[in-house]
Order: sequence, then structure tokens, then C-alpha cells
Amino acid sequence: MSAFENPLEGEALIKEVCRRIRVARSYWDTHNNAACRKERERALALYNTLSKAEKEKIPQVLRVWLRYRSEKYFGDHRTAPGSSRKTGKKGRQRSQRTKHPERR
Repeated sequence: MSAFENPLEGEALIKEVCRRIRVARSYWDTHNNAACRKERERALALYNTLSKAEKEKIPQVLRVWLRYRSEKYFGDHRTAPGSSRKTGKKGRQRSQRTKHPERR
């Protein structure tokens, strides 16, 4: 039996959204960014199916983390994992001068 055969509704859906947000936050706390990103996307997909009244039943701390704080690090404006980055910064070159030139 697949999890998608009986989609969650009502209190069960709210509970699942809270659980997924908490799991994502625990991955965040352990610096497991790939797992956090994946779990956050799942939580956000479920969160977006909730009505306004159902969204208000999600604890505010979890809502804030999902919508604002995690958006800063995992939002669409961020570089996707696995893609090549172009760094615009050049490495600094050290000065060729030495403090004390050799004495003859």
C-alpha cells in the first residue's frame, strides 16, 4: 500500500506537516543540508495544501522557520546543490616584498 493511495486530511495532515518541519530542523541543526533541503521541500509541499485556518494550527515557531529562515538558505535564489559555481572572487596575491631584505 502506497502512502499516496490515502492522502492525509485534517488533523493528520497538520500533524504530518509539523513532523516534517521538525525533521527538517533537526537535519539543519546537524548541518545535514542535503537532507534538510529535501525534507523542507516535502514539508512545504504539504504546507501549501493547507487552508488558511489549518495553517494557523501549525505552531508559529515552525511556520516562521519554514517560510522565512529556511527560505534564506534554501530558497530559489540560492545555487542548487550539485551545480557548478562560478566564483567572482579572485584569490589574493601576496606581495613579493619582504619585511627584511637580505643583508650583504
